[in-house]
Amino acid sequence: MEVLPLSRAFTLIEPGPVVLVTTHDGHKDNVMTITWTMVLDFSATFAITTGPWNYSYAALVGTKECVLSIPTADLIDTAVGIGTCTGRDTDKFAKFGLSRAPARHVRPPLIRECLANIECRVIDIVDRHGIIVLEGVAAHIDTAREERRMLHAVGDGTFIIDGSVLDRKKMMRSKLPGGL
Repeated sequence: MEVLPLSRAFTLIEPGPVVLVTTHDGHKDNVMTITWTMVLDFSATFAITTGPWNYSYAALVGTKECVLSIPTADLIDTAVGIGTCTGRDTDKFAKFGLSRAPARHVRPPLIRECLANIECRVIDIVDRHGIIVLEGVAAHIDTAREERRMLHAVGDGTFIIDGSVLDRKKMMRSKLPGGL
């Protein structure tokens, strides 16, 4: 085996799909790309990482609400583009042709072009690690959408998309007490 620089070790453990996070600061909507996401337990509790360097951070911390919008493989250039400009001087919805849909429980909008949207409230902030803990309050999915492969960032502009599905539900149910 070859030595991998420790600074690149994060590329071996991809935490979750790329998400577009919508916020509203009281004046305007914004959207940012987040490439580090994770599920915290078997309920709708999630974590993302961001910080004051992101324009949306102040709205996220101030309003304590957002929407996690899940783009698919056909939106890779949109997700990267959103992540490479700032909402401080750019209307990203207009620039990237995104359609807003009203959320039911939070002010930031859903993104119609995404496979799914999860309305969330901020329940904890771990400043030391730039982690925002979110509790989902509603979820929406576009079941008619043909493209369903999600994006996963592994660093340095490299992405992987979901591939073949390997179904082992029956095997796991037979081995675990009470199933899944």
